[in-house]
Amino acid sequence: MTDPIIAVSDLVKTYEMGTVTVHALRGVSMEVERGEMVAVMGPSGCGKTTLLNCASGIDEPTSGRIQIEGTDLAMLDDNTKTAYRARRMGFIFQFYNLLPVLSAVENVELPLLVSGTSAREARERAIASLERVGLLDWSTHRPAELSGGQRQRVTIARALVNDPAIVWADEPTGDLDSATADQVMTLMQDLNRERGHTYVIVTHDPAIAARCHRTIHMQDGAIVREEAMAHG
Repeated sequence: MTDPIIAVSDLVKTYEMGTVTVHALRGVSMEVERGEMVAVMGPSGCGKTTLLNCASGIDEPTSGRIQIEGTDLAMLDDNTKTAYRARRMGFIFQFYNLLPVLSAVENVELPLLVSGTSAREARERAIASLERVGLLDWSTHRPAELSGGQRQRVTIARALVNDPAIVWADEPTGDLDSATADQVMTLMQDLNRERGHTYVIVTHDPAIAARCHRTIHMQDGAIVREEAMAHG
């Protein structure tokens, strides 16, 4: 057995909302193997996004342990954690999070420029990443000139431009019609096979989950069951 790329143990996250304490995560433990595609499902407010944000280091858990590639996230200071995320992780969100004033290629190269890659190399890698998602001809277009599916492909190109070990996706097809969602999911599956990236995908769509290797079901801040997919 190889060591899991993601190991989360006894993760607790509580929020104080005035006089009310919200238990977003109640002792969640899970492991994800390198190269696995895992879906996280459950009703709204069950803690799916909180789990993704804590496991990826965007948010701090109240207690518990997160190890990514054998490194305990709690041991890293903010700057190291940010640099690590920029280098080893990619993020895909439902609403694209693209900068409207930048062209597709400028949006894609941004994470590389932020992490100190030279302008020339960043542009070359951004173009290669857009080509990988079939959008090379749209590289100079701004987000407003692209369809929803094209925007999500730009987001995927940006998430993969640093060739990350892990891609975190929060409802990546939530804003797309079913045919476009299907295309985007096929693209992610192809890239998973070709590049060996690990995917953790928060979704409410059973059709998306069915195309992952395994589905983790959450309810009320806890994992209630897991199922492996037949094709996994």
